[in-house]
Amino acid sequence: MELRQRALAAFCLTDPQQKAAATAAIQYDPTAPEALDRDIHLPYAGPPGRPALPALVHPQQVPRRSPFTLEGHCALVHSIAHIEFNAINLALDAIWRFAGMPASYYQDWLQVAQEEAKHFTMLRGHLLEQGHDYGDFVAHDGLWTMCENTRHDVTTRMALVPRTLEARGLDATPIIQAKLRKVGTPQALAAVGILDVILAEEVGHVAIGNRWYHWLCQREGLDPTAFYADVAARHGAPRLKPPFNLVARKLAGFTDRELADLPTGETT
Repeated sequence: MELRQRALAAFCLTDPQQKAAATAAIQYDPTAPEALDRDIHLPYAGPPGRPALPALVHPQQVPRRSPFTLEGHCALVHSIAHIEFNAINLALDAIWRFAGMPASYYQDWLQVAQEEAKHFTMLRGHLLEQGHDYGDFVAHDGLWTMCENTRHDVTTRMALVPRTLEARGLDATPIIQAKLRKVGTPQALAAVGILDVILAEEVGHVAIGNRWYHWLCQREGLDPTAFYADVAARHGAPRLKPPFNLVARKLAGFTDRELADLPTGETT
């Protein structure tokens, strides 16, 4: 199968371990045109492949647990693993759904998909070491809801998923790490190390979203600031709240103007 067909096949897998493995196994040589079915519309209208568990509930119904207990620690790690599992589907979706993009676009999103698969595998391995597994706790579907809302337009997708939802992870991760360091157990410190890897690579993922968003805006003759404000309001993007990881956001390609326009408050 060609790249986008392989991405769709992995996207449809329901078993998390199989999805991560299939994603990691995708190979793509951008110098071989026959390996990229970029101009073919793939007529799939179904949802991403997901296991029966975790049960998905409204975000307000996800219980709050103390990270100072083992159960609370595992619930926290599980919530991050759920984000990373969704992020695998998100990156695969960016490959198979949107035809007609340059070859480097698909190469970029394959890199993202494979790194998200690595992140999920690391977090799941950590859960297994603590006697739990992915699916043992409830979760919510906020990330995928925005993917669904932006499925008809790649520019809107780049605006609202990597540049908004995933960028929020750049802000949240140092805060989570600080809490885990305060807990100070071997399990907590091991999770901090995993999050170090994830944060470093997520900067690159947001940068990829930024790069393709600005490329698309230039191609379509759109003002990036005005277009973002329009689609954020139209699709109910979450309001950005401080504190912000300004260092990571700048590394991820946000402009000085965008950083200056963020709501004021504590920064990291």
